[in-house]
Amino acid sequence: MTYSVQLYTVRDAIEGDLPGTIRRLAEIGFTQVEPYQFAERVEEFARAFADYGINAPTGHAPLLSSDPHQVFSAAQQLGIGTVIDPYLPAEFWQDAQSIQDTASRLNALAKQGAEYGVRVGYHNHDWEISSKIEETTALEYFASLLDPELVLELDAYWAAVGGEDPAAMLDRLGRRVVAIHIKDGPLTLDTKAQVPAGQGKMDVWGVLAAAANLEVGVVEFDDYDGDIFEGVAASLHYLQAGKPAAEKVG
Repeated sequence: MTYSVQLYTVRDAIEGDLPGTIRRLAEIGFTQVEPYQFAERVEEFARAFADYGINAPTGHAPLLSSDPHQVFSAAQQLGIGTVIDPYLPAEFWQDAQSIQDTASRLNALAKQGAEYGVRVGYHNHDWEISSKIEETTALEYFASLLDPELVLELDAYWAAVGGEDPAAMLDRLGRRVVAIHIKDGPLTLDTKAQVPAGQGKMDVWGVLAAAANLEVGVVEFDDYDGDIFEGVAASLHYLQAGKPAAEKVG
């Protein structure tokens, strides 16, 4: 399992200086990133990745509301093996029929992606967890409708904010989850209160241990009340150092 960083975390820097931002992340120690809306700037990303030795095993793109051919072609060019739809608003997760429709659309997109050698996945927020369908979370109901090749990227922080134990969810979702968003904080909706991994209330190591099929852990901040590059550096260094000795007891 390797560590990556979601480029939405440094979105302001990306907007001002994409190659310079990739360079700074490489200097911090990242060798992998997770770009967002990469089809719109594919050539810039390709040059920056080549210049600074960066790979992108996963990427976020609004597959359900964009041209899938453009997205999958860009993913091919950038070496992105898994394209993850990052967001559907809460209203899509309140009833079984809406979720069934979303699952059907993503199953069809996964078949298109396979023609490009690209997997398709979905990433959650808190509302897919807090909403309950047939006595389970909307996300788990959704997962039960997906074709086997479709994958999930569990945002463990938002799973906790949504009211579930993310480690227990990972046990239930099993091998469907291939990536995790790693963030920390007070487990509230206040994104400005998010902190580097290991400095908040998340059981980061418990979550990582519970993921049976994890390929990549993706550092992310939705927002941060500090220098964002210092924040992602602190998260990466915490993860690379391994589970603290005090947490290994017992």
